[in-house]
Amino acid sequence: MTDTPDFIPRAFPISVKGVVLDHQSRVLLRRNEREEWELPGGKLELGEEPAACVVRRTEAESGWKVNVGPLLDVWMYEPIPGRYVFMVTYGCALLDAAAPVVSGERREIGLFGEEEIAGLVMPQGYKESITRWYSLLRSTDSKKGEVP
Repeated sequence: MTDTPDFIPRAFPISVKGVVLDHQSRVLLRRNEREEWELPGGKLELGEEPAACVVRRTEAESGWKVNVGPLLDVWMYEPIPGRYVFMVTYGCALLDAAAPVVSGERREIGLFGEEEIAGLVMPQGYKESITRWYSLLRSTDSKKGEVP
C-alpha cells in the first residue's frame, strides 16, 4: 500500500475577463490568434486579485480604465484540444469615454451591439457572460437606475 492518492490533481491556468460596455452600450471585444472574438482580460498572476487582473489587462489591451462589478460566470474552456483554461468573467463599468486603442499584442479590437453577439465567432461562455451582463444592467436600470 502506498501513501499516494488514487487521483492525480490537475492544475489549470486561470483567465479573468471583463464584459465592458461603452457609453453606447456596445461590448468591447478583441480578436485573438485563433480568429475568435474574446473579452478583454488575461492570465491571473500569482498573488493577484481577480478584479485587479481585469483592470490591468483591460487597460493594457484597450487603454480603457474600468471598475469591476459583479462576478458573471465561471467555466472550463478548451481553446485547443487537450488544453484547458479556467475562465472567470466579471461585469465592468467604463470610467471614461475615450475610444479603445489597439495594443501591440492584438491585431484588432471592436465594439459590438447586443444584437450582433450571437453571430460572432467566439466561445459560447463569452456569449453567455455578455448576455448575463446586459440582462443585469437592464434589471438594475428598471429598479434603481444604477450599475450593479
